[in-house]
Amino acid sequence: MDKPRVGIMSMQRIRNYGSFLQAYGLRRLLESLGCEVRFVDYRPGRCLVEPERSSRLPRPAAKLAEVLEGPGPLAAKLAYANYKRHFDARTWPLLGLPVEPDYRTGGLDMLVIGSDEVFNCVQPNPNVGFSPDLFGVGSEAGRTITYAASCGNTTVAKLCEHGVAGEVAGWLRSLDAVSVRDENTASVVRELAGADPVRNLDPVLAWDFFGEEDVPESPVEGRYMIAYAYSGRLTREECAALRTYADERGLRVVNVGGVQGCCDGFLDLGPLEVLAAFRGAECVLTDTFHGTILSVIAERPFATVVRTVGYGNAEKLTDLLSRLGLESRTASAPADFPRLLDSAPDWNPARTRVAEGRSAARAYLAEQIASCREGDER
Repeated sequence: MDKPRVGIMSMQRIRNYGSFLQAYGLRRLLESLGCEVRFVDYRPGRCLVEPERSSRLPRPAAKLAEVLEGPGPLAAKLAYANYKRHFDARTWPLLGLPVEPDYRTGGLDMLVIGSDEVFNCVQPNPNVGFSPDLFGVGSEAGRTITYAASCGNTTVAKLCEHGVAGEVAGWLRSLDAVSVRDENTASVVRELAGADPVRNLDPVLAWDFFGEEDVPESPVEGRYMIAYAYSGRLTREECAALRTYADERGLRVVNVGGVQGCCDGFLDLGPLEVLAAFRGAECVLTDTFHGTILSVIAERPFATVVRTVGYGNAEKLTDLLSRLGLESRTASAPADFPRLLDSAPDWNPARTRVAEGRSAARAYLAEQIASCREGDER
């Protein structure tokens, strides 16, 4: 057969670096295995959790208003607004995304759903909601599989609470192959579908960005550290501890992804420039999944704040750190920052696990591609 025609259904239109990089990494991984790849959009579903609307503005404008009213210097907030304004123009051409959504799955040999939180269906974000598309419903592709799919903080208990566990179970059982990225998602699949899914690395780990992409030199001058979190997520105590730490060591605190109360500048960069900025940083403080991954692949000293209150990030972050053998990088309190940020971990165990995970990712996808070819020959 000709090159297998593969579609990726992911969070490719979400405006943050992690969503872009995981979509780009999966595309490059599939292309390296000989596939012709394009992206497929999903239709958002109804929200099982009522969106919290304190503003009558559209969601993007309301989010921007929150940032402008939140902590941090005005110059950083304006740079953040510029970053969001230009994000699509910077990233969509790299993914080959059309201006209008493309929902077509007909003619595809395989549809790959993932990575990212494609199964996180109990959430108040109306741009996602409870979307059957993200579970493969209605796919006309020859095969429909997932790669490193995540439920985020959606659990079986939440699915049962909202009366959709049975529906999700049927959708999961209908998929031709299921790959997940974390133990919470694996437990959901096991309990609802009665099958043990494959575990794979997030594409930002599975694809060798620094080895395969043309990453430039760091665009940031001088000695600096990165604070990478959604705007306003670092608490006053965390910001105060970070300010003290940076001042004592003569470091600028540059913000990536969001504006914090501790900020000497916001980086309005393209995604490959962000990789370069991580590689050039003295250290990184983050409370995000992909901020942790970027710290790991750039091999910079880092501290990850794991949160169990509010929206929460514990399910995915504790699993990620454990899987890489980096549980010691968890910051339980601001007092932990100096100890973690001053010294790098032994990277050898993590390098080994990432190398093994990259081989496993290629093997899983190659097996699914081979199944497409076998089906075509029949």
